[in-house]
Amino acid sequence: MGDDFVRRTVKAPPDLSNAAGRTMDAEVVELLLHACEQLGASDLHLSFNEPPIFRLHGKMYRVEGYKTLDEHDCIGATSVLLGEDDPTNRYWQQFHETGGADIAAAIDTGARFRVSVFQQKGHPAIALRMIPNEILTFEQLGLPVEQVKELLHRPRGIILLTGPTGCGKTTTIASMVDYINRERDTHIITIEDPIEYYHHGKRSLLNQREVGVDVSSFAESVRRNMRSDPDVMLVGEMRDLETMRACLQAAETGHLVLSTLHTVSAPKTVDRLVTGFPSSEQEEIRAMTSTSLLAVFSEELIPRKSGKGRVAAYEIMIGEPGGSPAIGNLIRERKSSQMRSTIQSSRHLGMQLLESNLAKLVREDIVAFEEAYNRANQKTDLLQFLEGYPIPEEYLASAERADNS
Repeated sequence: MGDDFVRRTVKAPPDLSNAAGRTMDAEVVELLLHACEQLGASDLHLSFNEPPIFRLHGKMYRVEGYKTLDEHDCIGATSVLLGEDDPTNRYWQQFHETGGADIAAAIDTGARFRVSVFQQKGHPAIALRMIPNEILTFEQLGLPVEQVKELLHRPRGIILLTGPTGCGKTTTIASMVDYINRERDTHIITIEDPIEYYHHGKRSLLNQREVGVDVSSFAESVRRNMRSDPDVMLVGEMRDLETMRACLQAAETGHLVLSTLHTVSAPKTVDRLVTGFPSSEQEEIRAMTSTSLLAVFSEELIPRKSGKGRVAAYEIMIGEPGGSPAIGNLIRERKSSQMRSTIQSSRHLGMQLLESNLAKLVREDIVAFEEAYNRANQKTDLLQFLEGYPIPEEYLASAERADNS
């Protein structure tokens, strides 16, 4: 086996090392979750014929000296997390019907995890994402503080957090909800699947609803919530057209809505919102989006050059309700391709391209150039923002090809 296939390893805490040969039961699963917290890992993966694997600072590490998991381990761990497999257990029923189930779990230290159980090669596999106990401040997240505060005091509109899975959207949106909870006198309703951060009412009244427990779906919950006197709604994810339509209608009728999408840039977010609908509805949705889209924050989470932790980079686009009629006009006129130039020329409104933020992190020696280059949507723009920076020769030739591919 060549070096390219040698996995990184991490030494397990002593209690977990002592359990390395045992079949998975409640005690062993709890030891693994404690180890995740102790190591500072963001994720834990349990898969058939693999040892437990942690994700640390974005990299995958197998647990040193731990046995590979067999069928009994996978079923045992799944039963610990989902409960007993019987007809009354909705999580197991969901797993049998769809091949996957999601749930939240917690340990005695207060650490909480988002758990995704899924079928692979005929066996259950488990991915656990640790939810930080501490809600981070805007400064810690690297967000423009005053601008975000101003947006969160708006009475209506939709703010979207976008980016790939694991980029920090949940953490960022929890920080926004916490700010509103502390600073505004409102009624906040969150709709999540599952509930991740637990919020308690501060200045605001705050109710949290879980899909599958308190309501049947995101779209249904948004519609029902309209009768519950909400001022602010967090919709965990706009997964389908009905949820998108319900969120836009809520924003249009005088509510502040926060939600997420799996898109990689602000212009692509607009395209996804509009073109996902049937052509007969697109003009109506385009008009609703142009007047309701308050802001888009497209996020990337990048390993620090020091090897200790990760840092967020953002693309920020402000819509018409946030003070940029130019963006509203581009949405109505189907000119999303021109949004990048508008974002770049509207820095006075707080907008920024992802590449601009990436270049800043490179110049400040926070992230490596290669990491920034790999995450840039437009490679040539990143190189322009880094004019005068010593860029490796091979990247100069490949940037234009990458943008045109």
